[in-house]
Amino acid sequence: MEKKLRIAQIAPLIERVPPKKYGGTERVVYYLTEGLVERGHQVTLFASGDSLTSARLVAPVSESLRLGRKAHSPFLMTMMMLSQVYEKMISEFDIIHSHLEYMTLPFAYRSVVPTVLTMHGRLDISDHCKMLRCYSGIPYVSISDAQRAPVQDINWIKTVYHGYPSSCFEYNDQPGDYFLYLGRFSEEKKPEEAIRLAKACRIPLKIAAKIDPSERAYFENRVRPLLDHPLIDYVGEVDDRQKRELLKNAKALLNTIDWPEPFGLVMIEALASGTPVIVRKCGSAPEIIINGKTGFVCESKLDFIEAIRGIDRISRKTCRAEFESRFLSERMVESYESLYYDILGARTFNRTPFSENGMAGNEKVITGSK
Repeated sequence: MEKKLRIAQIAPLIERVPPKKYGGTERVVYYLTEGLVERGHQVTLFASGDSLTSARLVAPVSESLRLGRKAHSPFLMTMMMLSQVYEKMISEFDIIHSHLEYMTLPFAYRSVVPTVLTMHGRLDISDHCKMLRCYSGIPYVSISDAQRAPVQDINWIKTVYHGYPSSCFEYNDQPGDYFLYLGRFSEEKKPEEAIRLAKACRIPLKIAAKIDPSERAYFENRVRPLLDHPLIDYVGEVDDRQKRELLKNAKALLNTIDWPEPFGLVMIEALASGTPVIVRKCGSAPEIIINGKTGFVCESKLDFIEAIRGIDRISRKTCRAEFESRFLSERMVESYESLYYDILGARTFNRTPFSENGMAGNEKVITGSK
């Protein structure tokens, strides 16, 4: 039997773990942390103080930065948290798993304890690729094979798909008549295209989406003028309960993204509800959605229109079965656990281009600003 590990999980501070409303990475960290605790590991979660966890919680801020009552610098608070992990508490861990991406790299490079770095975001930006290549030997995990395309020449050690417990979403084989756009108002996610498709095909469309401050102008100028229509129902940003209801009762998820989606949690949330997905062929979409089986992967406007008209050909039972076979959190946790043991056995974590060669559970430690 493998020994139980002392594991640090480092989450972003922007949202609570798990998030109250919108938030993907923090949701994944939550289910991974809980799964590791259930398997007997001693896990310390570094996250905001309002996070919910059965692990030991160490928090540099008392509330998540986006919805908290006090303003903090995300950069400074994150650097403080990383300093605590790598400089003050490093001897307490066998392995560190960071979900912070680039800011982790200088710390992980010098660390005597190996770091696993899951990349959650897009990588098709030149500066991002340069930074990753500066630390190419650190163990990187991708969340889809497609995510790796812009920077393939670093130490990718595994692709681990995100997962949810089977009970998170309720399967429903008797949906309503509406289609759903769910996520964030962003130019790269093309919500205005979903609205235009709904109007062209004369289908009801519910829109549940977050507006980031940086995207407020886009929403006001490009999206809001399209919302005043009897077919369009804008419900705003939703919490988990509202999201579950919207997903299970939707005829399909209309996912009109036009960017290299690294994974797309909303797609497996839909599948878990039995709801097929209509999505543009980009990024991870062809890995997550099987064209003609769990939805339609589209390349043109005509493809989207035909997919909308042919959505009844997709079996909702098949969608749920696909979720259960590929995207359960148990599978995600087992994959990461196996990866930790592999890395600790190999001990090759510090071979970068620049190289010359017991804690209690359910404990909260507030270490920074209130």
